[in-house]
Parts: sequence; C-alpha cells; structure tokens
Amino acid sequence: MKTEEIIEYCLKKNGAYEDHPFGPKSTIIKVEKKIFAQFFTLKGVECATFNCDAMTGEFYRSLYPGVIVRGYHCPPVQQPYFNTLPLEGEVPDELIFEMADNSYKTVVGKLPKYLQKKLQDKNESE
Repeated sequence: MKTEEIIEYCLKKNGAYEDHPFGPKSTIIKVEKKIFAQFFTLKGVECATFNCDAMTGEFYRSLYPGVIVRGYHCPPVQQPYFNTLPLEGEVPDELIFEMADNSYKTVVGKLPKYLQKKLQDKNESE
C-alpha cells in the first residue's frame, strides 16, 4: 500500500487533519489534537504507527510476528498501546485499513463525551 493512500483514507474520518509536529519527514493524522496515525520512513521503509488497546495490539502482533511490532518510538510503558508496521509487504491492505479504523475509534473513545458526540453528529449529518 502506498503511504498516500492510507493518509488519504485516514483524512476522510470525521475531524481528522494532517499535522507535522515532528518535522517534515513525518506525517501525523490527528483528531481533536490527539494523534491516531503516524507515517514515516524507518531504515528506508515506509511505515505507520497506529494506536490500539493492549489486547488488540497483541492480537495484531500475533498475526504478523516481527512485522507488526510495538510502537518502536514509544517509551516502554506506552509500547503495548501502539503498533508499528511497514506499509508495503506482508500486511494486507485490508488489515492496514482495519488498524487505522481501530486507531481512530480508540482515540475518539478516549475523548470527552461531548467531543465524541460532536464527531458522531458530524458523521450523521454527512
């Protein structure tokens, strides 16, 4: 999968926007100022990091051991809640989209209820 495709997919989510807080070499997708997708090049390979709960993160890592890994750039205490994966190779596109969806839902689910409702209402009006 091309990085641009998954970025475009993520940007279609309610309230999603692109940011570059870590410089021009990484693209960050946020909702309500919270990161839900990170895109960058690691050792010449286009990669993404997505948020998740610990159980879901472990599930994805068990499907592709050594390919989908704990968030490589996160402190150890946060690593179970992030997965990093290459965008081209073993992981099917459908699974990458699923992980992006899960990441968005995970982040939105941690927002205050009024913001969750705002995003849901925006979705229903479209």
